[in-house]
Amino acid sequence: MQKTTTMDQLFLDEIRDLYDAEKQLTAALPRMAMGASSEELRAVFEDHLEQTQEHVKRLEEIFDGLGEKGAGKKCTAMQGLIREGNDLMAMDEGALRDAGLIAAAQKVEHYEISGYGSARSHAHLLRNSEAVSLLDETLNEEKEADRILNDLAENTINNEALEASKARRTGARTRTAGS
Repeated sequence: MQKTTTMDQLFLDEIRDLYDAEKQLTAALPRMAMGASSEELRAVFEDHLEQTQEHVKRLEEIFDGLGEKGAGKKCTAMQGLIREGNDLMAMDEGALRDAGLIAAAQKVEHYEISGYGSARSHAHLLRNSEAVSLLDETLNEEKEADRILNDLAENTINNEALEASKARRTGARTRTAGS
Protein backbone atom coordinates (compact mmCIF):
# COMPACT_ATOMS: atom_id res chain seq x y z
CA MET A 1 0.00 0.00 0.00
CA GLN A 2 1.24 3.45 -0.94
CA LYS A 3 2.12 5.81 1.88
CA THR A 4 -0.11 8.90 2.08
CA THR A 5 2.08 12.00 1.94
CA THR A 6 -0.14 14.73 0.46
CA MET A 7 -3.59 16.17 1.03
CA ASP A 8 -4.56 15.06 -2.48
CA GLN A 9 -3.69 11.47 -1.58
CA LEU A 10 -5.57 11.70 1.72
CA PHE A 11 -8.64 13.04 -0.10
CA LEU A 12 -8.49 10.26 -2.70
CA ASP A 13 -8.11 7.67 0.07
CA GLU A 14 -11.20 9.07 1.84
CA ILE A 15 -13.23 8.98 -1.37
CA ARG A 16 -12.16 5.39 -2.03
CA ASP A 17 -13.16 4.43 1.52
CA LEU A 18 -16.58 6.06 1.11
CA TYR A 19 -17.02 4.41 -2.28
CA ASP A 20 -16.41 0.95 -0.89
CA ALA A 21 -18.61 1.71 2.12
CA GLU A 22 -21.49 2.72 -0.15
CA LYS A 23 -21.01 -0.35 -2.36
CA GLN A 24 -21.16 -2.60 0.72
CA LEU A 25 -24.25 -0.76 1.90
CA THR A 26 -26.03 -1.29 -1.43
CA ALA A 27 -25.64 -5.03 -0.82
CA ALA A 28 -26.74 -4.86 2.83
CA LEU A 29 -29.81 -2.61 2.59
CA PRO A 30 -32.01 -5.13 0.75
CA ARG A 31 -31.32 -7.69 3.52
CA MET A 32 -32.15 -5.10 6.16
CA ALA A 33 -35.38 -4.21 4.35
CA MET A 34 -36.39 -7.86 4.15
CA GLY A 35 -35.62 -8.31 7.85
CA ALA A 36 -37.75 -5.37 8.97
CA SER A 37 -41.20 -6.27 10.28
CA SER A 38 -42.41 -2.65 10.14
CA GLU A 39 -43.62 -1.65 6.69
CA GLU A 40 -42.52 1.91 7.41
CA LEU A 41 -38.99 0.81 8.31
CA ARG A 42 -38.86 -1.44 5.25
CA ALA A 43 -39.80 1.55 3.09
CA VAL A 44 -37.11 3.70 4.74
CA PHE A 45 -34.47 1.07 3.93
CA GLU A 46 -35.73 0.70 0.35
CA ASP A 47 -35.73 4.48 -0.18
CA HIS A 48 -32.23 4.74 1.26
CA LEU A 49 -31.04 2.02 -1.11
CA GLU A 50 -32.04 4.19 -4.07
CA GLN A 51 -30.32 7.16 -2.46
CA THR A 52 -27.19 5.09 -1.76
CA GLN A 53 -27.00 4.13 -5.42
CA GLU A 54 -26.98 7.86 -6.22
CA HIS A 55 -24.20 8.36 -3.66
CA VAL A 56 -22.12 5.78 -5.54
CA LYS A 57 -22.71 7.67 -8.81
CA ARG A 58 -21.65 10.97 -7.21
CA LEU A 59 -18.45 9.39 -5.91
CA GLU A 60 -17.80 8.02 -9.41
CA GLU A 61 -18.19 11.59 -10.73
CA ILE A 62 -15.55 12.71 -8.25
CA PHE A 63 -13.21 9.90 -9.39
CA ASP A 64 -13.76 10.96 -13.01
CA GLY A 65 -12.95 14.57 -12.09
CA LEU A 66 -9.74 13.38 -10.43
CA GLY A 67 -8.86 11.05 -13.30
CA GLU A 68 -8.87 8.11 -10.87
CA LYS A 69 -10.57 4.75 -10.39
CA GLY A 70 -12.74 3.89 -7.38
CA ALA A 71 -11.05 0.60 -6.54
CA GLY A 72 -8.22 -0.03 -4.14
CA LYS A 73 -9.60 0.50 -0.66
CA LYS A 74 -11.65 -1.81 1.55
CA CYS A 75 -13.76 -0.04 4.15
CA THR A 76 -13.28 -2.29 7.16
CA ALA A 77 -15.36 0.02 9.35
CA MET A 78 -18.42 -0.54 7.16
CA GLN A 79 -17.72 -4.27 7.16
CA GLY A 80 -17.93 -4.25 10.95
CA LEU A 81 -21.06 -2.11 11.04
CA ILE A 82 -22.79 -4.38 8.53
CA ARG A 83 -21.71 -7.46 10.49
CA GLU A 84 -23.36 -5.97 13.59
CA GLY A 85 -26.55 -5.40 11.59
CA ASN A 86 -26.44 -8.97 10.29
CA ASP A 87 -26.11 -10.28 13.86
CA LEU A 88 -29.35 -8.47 14.73
CA MET A 89 -31.14 -10.30 11.94
CA ALA A 90 -30.91 -13.46 14.07
CA MET A 91 -33.23 -11.89 16.66
CA ASP A 92 -36.88 -12.89 16.72
CA GLU A 93 -38.85 -10.96 14.16
CA GLY A 94 -40.75 -7.96 15.45
CA ALA A 95 -40.38 -4.53 16.95
CA LEU A 96 -37.33 -5.47 19.03
CA ARG A 97 -35.42 -6.52 15.92
CA ASP A 98 -36.65 -3.37 14.16
CA ALA A 99 -35.32 -1.25 17.04
CA GLY A 100 -31.98 -3.02 16.72
CA LEU A 101 -31.92 -2.54 12.95
CA ILE A 102 -32.57 1.17 13.37
CA ALA A 103 -29.72 1.42 15.89
CA ALA A 104 -27.41 -0.40 13.47
CA ALA A 105 -28.53 1.79 10.55
CA GLN A 106 -27.93 4.94 12.60
CA LYS A 107 -24.38 3.79 13.36
CA VAL A 108 -23.87 3.47 9.60
CA GLU A 109 -25.35 6.94 9.03
CA HIS A 110 -23.10 8.48 11.69
CA TYR A 111 -20.05 6.85 10.10
CA GLU A 112 -21.06 8.19 6.70
CA ILE A 113 -21.81 11.66 8.08
CA SER A 114 -18.33 11.89 9.58
CA GLY A 115 -16.71 10.49 6.43
CA TYR A 116 -18.55 12.79 4.04
CA GLY A 117 -18.00 15.78 6.32
CA SER A 118 -14.25 15.22 6.44
CA ALA A 119 -14.01 14.56 2.71
CA ARG A 120 -16.03 17.70 1.96
CA SER A 121 -13.72 19.77 4.17
CA HIS A 122 -10.68 18.37 2.41
CA ALA A 123 -12.19 18.97 -1.02
CA HIS A 124 -12.82 22.57 0.05
CA LEU A 125 -9.18 22.97 1.12
CA LEU A 126 -8.09 21.52 -2.23
CA ARG A 127 -10.38 24.01 -4.01
CA ASN A 128 -12.30 21.20 -5.72
CA SER A 129 -15.66 22.93 -5.91
CA GLU A 130 -17.31 20.15 -7.93
CA ALA A 131 -16.38 17.58 -5.27
CA VAL A 132 -17.50 19.94 -2.50
CA SER A 133 -20.91 20.28 -4.13
CA LEU A 134 -21.36 16.54 -4.69
CA LEU A 135 -20.16 15.65 -1.19
CA ASP A 136 -22.32 18.33 0.40
CA GLU A 137 -25.41 16.97 -1.37
CA THR A 138 -24.70 13.47 -0.08
CA LEU A 139 -23.84 14.73 3.40
CA ASN A 140 -27.21 16.46 3.65
CA GLU A 141 -28.99 13.30 2.51
CA GLU A 142 -27.14 11.21 5.10
CA LYS A 143 -28.14 13.65 7.84
CA GLU A 144 -31.76 13.49 6.67
CA ALA A 145 -31.67 9.68 6.65
CA ASP A 146 -30.41 9.72 10.24
CA ARG A 147 -33.20 12.13 11.21
CA ILE A 148 -35.84 9.90 9.60
CA LEU A 149 -34.50 6.82 11.37
CA ASN A 150 -34.37 8.69 14.67
CA ASP A 151 -37.95 9.93 14.32
CA LEU A 152 -39.19 6.44 13.46
CA ALA A 153 -37.36 4.98 16.46
CA GLU A 154 -38.48 7.60 18.96
CA ASN A 155 -42.07 7.97 17.75
CA THR A 156 -42.96 4.36 17.01
CA ILE A 157 -40.55 1.43 16.94
CA ASN A 158 -38.77 1.82 20.28
CA ASN A 159 -42.09 2.10 22.14
CA GLU A 160 -43.42 -0.98 20.34
CA ALA A 161 -40.23 -2.87 21.24
CA LEU A 162 -40.58 -1.84 24.89
CA GLU A 163 -44.21 -3.00 25.01
CA ALA A 164 -43.31 -6.31 23.38
CA SER A 165 -40.50 -6.77 25.92
CA LYS A 166 -42.84 -6.05 28.83
CA ALA A 167 -45.37 -8.55 27.46
CA ARG A 168 -42.66 -11.21 27.14
CA ARG A 169 -41.46 -10.59 30.71
CA THR A 170 -45.01 -10.70 32.07
CA GLY A 171 -45.74 -13.89 30.09
CA ALA A 172 -42.54 -15.50 31.31
CA ARG A 173 -43.38 -14.68 34.95
CA THR A 174 -46.91 -15.99 34.51
CA ARG A 175 -45.66 -19.25 33.00
CA THR A 176 -43.06 -19.63 35.78
CA ALA A 177 -45.61 -18.93 38.54
CA GLY A 178 -48.19 -21.29 37.00
CA SER A 179 -45.72 -24.16 36.50
